[in-house]
Amino acid sequence: MSHTIANKEKLLLRVKKIKGQLSSLEKALEDEKECFKILQQISAARGAIHSLMSEVLDGHIKEHLGNHVSEADREKEILNLASLLKTYLR
Repeated sequence: MSHTIANKEKLLLRVKKIKGQLSSLEKALEDEKECFKILQQISAARGAIHSLMSEVLDGHIKEHLGNHVSEADREKEILNLASLLKTYLR
C-alpha cells in the first residue's frame, strides 16, 4: 500500500490547513494589511508546504528506495527523485 494512501487523512488535513493559510494571506492582501503581517503569512504557508513535502518525501524514499526495491527500479527512482528535487529547490 502506498504511503500516501496509508496516510491519506493526515495528508489531507495538512492540505486543508495550507488552504486556510493561503486564504488568510489572500485576505490580508485584500485588506491591505501591513507588509510584516503579509510576510508572516507567506512564511507560515511556505513552512507548511515544506513540512508536507518533507513528510511525503520521507515516505517516498522509504517505499521506493528501500532494500526491497530492485537495482534497476532503484536507479530509475533516484533519477526521478533528483529531477523532482531540482524543481522543488528552484
